[in-house]
Amino acid sequence: MNSDFVPIGQASKILGVSIQTLRNWEKTGRLLPDFVSAGRTRRYSRRRLLSIAGLTNSETKEDQKVTIAYARVSTNEQKEDLSQQIELLELFCAKNGFTYEVISDLGSGMNYRKKGLKKLLDALLNDKVERLVITHKDRLLRFGAELVFTICETKGVEVIILNKGDETVGFKEELAKDVLEIITVFSAKLYGSRSKKNRELLKKLTETAKDLL
Repeated sequence: MNSDFVPIGQASKILGVSIQTLRNWEKTGRLLPDFVSAGRTRRYSRRRLLSIAGLTNSETKEDQKVTIAYARVSTNEQKEDLSQQIELLELFCAKNGFTYEVISDLGSGMNYRKKGLKKLLDALLNDKVERLVITHKDRLLRFGAELVFTICETKGVEVIILNKGDETVGFKEELAKDVLEIITVFSAKLYGSRSKKNRELLKKLTETAKDLL
């Protein structure tokens, strides 16, 4: 096959969108493949893709700053919410003509070692990000998001938060779970103390967090 034409997977990487987004664009007529083989394999012109992405043949994707759309949920039970976040982020970025990449995480907002978060921080620190888009501030981190925002400010990265209003019930439940996680981490130390006040405080905090679930 002529290297001037690439399959849908490679096309998605050049444009910085998901394969599903390309399929959606084909359905709506926004971006059609240059041809489809008898076996239904879609092929796209590399030259046309580079032009759409704002690149020349001599430039590589790595040379360009991109928009990072970051999505996160805490548990497997929230995978549907994760899909909705990604869909919303992709719709927003595509509507605004951004060359973007979606990074998603499955893990607590208290976990600073998530794979996706590390990838985001690495891209920020290496000046590969033009803007960061998230649905809510707490999707980034429960505590410490301001530090990431400071890095963005230092690097000249625009931060777009799509929803700045009140959190939904689901977010409040996540907050309660994160508080319980904090309590669990420190419970051994508190119970190890002879202070009755410490034990009573721990009990009240636990009960309050569980009431939110």
